[in-house]
Amino acid sequence: MRALLCFAIAVLYSAPVQAESLDGNAIKATFFNGQPFIASSPTRQRYTMVFTPDGKATREPLGKAGDKIDGTWKIVKDGFCTSWKGGTTNCYRLVTSTVAEGKWAVMKGATTVASWSKQQN
Repeated sequence: MRALLCFAIAVLYSAPVQAESLDGNAIKATFFNGQPFIASSPTRQRYTMVFTPDGKATREPLGKAGDKIDGTWKIVKDGFCTSWKGGTTNCYRLVTSTVAEGKWAVMKGATTVASWSKQQN
């Protein structure tokens, strides 16, 4: 009986979970609405980010001294693109996280470049 239970649990945990990409309307409604959210990089740097409906964005480091940076955003067919002051334009996909509820993965190709989460009030 234990062997059967262990096998069933192993099958459940090994089943692939499909991450769902957000379309442009979902990205705008969830994040590009003027409300702050938290972005975390793979190197554990955290930022408060605000994307306003008029195409403007700000990024401010959390916990460490640093400058607030202004930028712009736009929706494209497969996701969104950002351009930060002094930098180049980069485009990404935003997918629901398969790891934790309430988090989204920012993807550049097959690589996760950041994790976004909504601030808890």
